[in-house]
Parts: sequence; C-alpha cells; structure tokens
Amino acid sequence: MRRSLAPGASEAARLASWTELDTGPIPGTTGALRLVRRDDEHLIVVDGMELMGSHRSGSERELALLACGALRDHPAPRVLIGGLGMGFTLRAALAVLGPQARVVVAELVPAVVAWARGPLAPIFGDCLDDPRVEIREGDVNRVIQSGPEAWDAILLDVDNGPRGLVSRGNDRLYDVWGLKRARWSLRPGGRLAVWSGCPDRKFKARLQRTGFAVAEHRIRSERPGRTPHVVWIATRPGA
Repeated sequence: MRRSLAPGASEAARLASWTELDTGPIPGTTGALRLVRRDDEHLIVVDGMELMGSHRSGSERELALLACGALRDHPAPRVLIGGLGMGFTLRAALAVLGPQARVVVAELVPAVVAWARGPLAPIFGDCLDDPRVEIREGDVNRVIQSGPEAWDAILLDVDNGPRGLVSRGNDRLYDVWGLKRARWSLRPGGRLAVWSGCPDRKFKARLQRTGFAVAEHRIRSERPGRTPHVVWIATRPGA
C-alpha cells in the first residue's frame, strides 16, 4: 500500500536502506518514478511517497473484485484499468473474468511496463501474456475519451486518491468533466471504480452529482492504526 517513507527526513535518509534499481521519467512532467528494493520487497516511489509496495496488495485486489465481480457471468466484458503498478489489480480482475473478456491496461510511464517484464517479473507471473490482456502505454484519460459506451468497468488506481499525484494532469480524471467523460464511456450499468488512500466526502458527492449511483467501501489498512483505504463504485444507471 501507499505510505510516506519516514516523513520529515531527507530523501537520502528515507531511502538509505533501499537499493535503487531504476528510474523512469513521467511523460509530460519533470518528475520520475523510482523502483527501489530492500531484501525481497520492492517499492515504486515518487517524490518520497510510495505509490505501490510488493508486500501489501489487499485493497488493490478489492478494487478489482468490487468492480469486476458482477461481470463473472458476462459473456464478453470490456474492462479498462488505469495504472499497471505491480499487477495486483490486473491479476485479481483476470481471476474473476471469463475467457472472452478483454482487459486494457493504460500505463502512463513506459518504465513501469518495462519493470513488469524485468525486475518485477516474478511478481507479475504470466499475467501480461494472458490473451485477454492488452497493455497501452499512454494516458488513461485518452483511452476513456476514445468512444461512448465502450467499457463495462473502468478501474482507476493511478494516484493516491482523487487528485493528481503522479501527474497534475490526472486531476482531470476526477473533476466534474472527467467524471462525465467516464460516465459517457461506460455502458448502461457499467461501473467506475476509484481507489483512494483515505475517504473524501467531496469526491463522493461529486460522483453523485455527475449522475452515478455511488457505493463507498472502506477497506482496513494492512498496516495497523492507519486510515482505512476507500474504493468507490460508481454505477451508471441503466440496464
């Protein structure tokens, strides 16, 4: 799960016990993601903040189960996942979807895709070779805008919550117009699922104002004493 690496310390001190494996620039920004390792644990880090850790994946799996569980019996669902990360959401989605499903993963940072077939390959297993999976390197927002009623589910796990962290351009995923685009891109009855590291009442209200039926699921953090993670399931009304 996401967490700050010893807030208040310098970056060098925070990461002193971690070995940097690689750095990947974030397109459209001056920032970069870093892949670091300590013993058998890997982290993907931006600005001293952990985006993903290999030892905690419970809420990412719940994101997929909550969004895709209703599609188990769908003959050929189309699912869009924003953010490849370490593949936890992807693998959980594949486990519940049928053989005719199509799962598109949009990943903004090319290095993350390279890590999935490189140093993180033991974590990913063979999921990237699943014939149901297509990896697109680019902005998930552009994929969302590619056509109306294109998806049965859209899963967003690209930031620490409903505001841009990896890229400030991601803010447009969560504002009113971004949510309207997501609603337009979903088939009637389709689901928009958004992961967050903490509750956000304003975002939940914004989902409702955009015309979604919203369910908020709080998921206990795998780190004792931490704020629960949240998954919003926003359903487009219809059949």
